[in-house]
Amino acid sequence: MARNFSISILRIPAIFLGTALLTAALSGCGVNNIPTYEEKAKAGWSEVLNQYQRRADLIPNLIETVKGFAEQERKVLTEVVEARAKATQTKLPADILNNPDAFKKFQEAQGQLGGALSRLLVTVERYPDIKSNQNFLTLQTQLEGTENRIAIARRDYIENVRLYNTELRTIPGRWWKAFIYPDAKAMVTFSIDEEKKEPPKVKF
Repeated sequence: MARNFSISILRIPAIFLGTALLTAALSGCGVNNIPTYEEKAKAGWSEVLNQYQRRADLIPNLIETVKGFAEQERKVLTEVVEARAKATQTKLPADILNNPDAFKKFQEAQGQLGGALSRLLVTVERYPDIKSNQNFLTLQTQLEGTENRIAIARRDYIENVRLYNTELRTIPGRWWKAFIYPDAKAMVTFSIDEEKKEPPKVKF
């Protein structure tokens, strides 16, 4: 009886050792890649949203600064205001990263805002007094920095989604998805056309 008890005690470290070795082996095989890449992609998406929001937050001050436009330019101001409203008031569904239609609508709304903003800034060239206004110059710098950050955030998101989606489609990621992460879904990314668009030019 005592001998059997001793053997049972000896087996305990062996069990722990076996579990540790199995865990290490699984980690080395990429069992954690899917959730890791997914979280990176989600973090990248949050940064994209933060930068788009930063741009939207700058627009009211920009409108205030240039509202002295001649009457014929008010259409440009209205386009920016309406595009900003559409881009910021649309409620994003919880599954937007897995919903191509919702993602496309979001992308189009942001594209329309960027286009309207670009037209507004180009129009400012007709007004030397506005171009030399200190408030406008400050906003110009902030907008330029924000557009650059948007481009970087989009680029990082696209790369993170590429890694995640590739993991879902290739071995051993496909196996882990089938056995451990059956709910994992491919994520939507920005279209090539959107990435090729130049950011609004804010230098004069």
